[in-house]
Amino acid sequence: VQLVESGGGLVQAGGSLKLSCSASGFTFDDYPISWFRQAPGQEREAVACISAIDGTPYYGDSAAGRFTISSDNAKNTVYLQMNSLKPEDTAVYYCAAEEFGCLYMKYVGWGQGTQVTVSQ
Repeated sequence: VQLVESGGGLVQAGGSLKLSCSASGFTFDDYPISWFRQAPGQEREAVACISAIDGTPYYGDSAAGRFTISSDNAKNTVYLQMNSLKPEDTAVYYCAAEEFGCLYMKYVGWGQGTQVTVSQ
């Protein structure tokens, strides 16, 4: 399982970013793909997930209403569109392949992460 994130950066509060996760080394629809984040000194937090079976999206509490997860199966890529960003969204964002299903946070593998920093 190989996953590579991109698209992070520095943005002002209220702004938007779109993260990308490119997957390889496995059949793309074998596993749901999740985004989770981790800030310094904090636990991992589930952000969003997209079902491999039917494309249904699932969101963690912090993401609901502001973030949108989508996938392009032809490109083996999952996206996370993040709008109305807040300083508390600052974290390293990882994409991961879920072993048991969306938001179980049991991962077969994950990428190196991409830093998202939201300034006041």
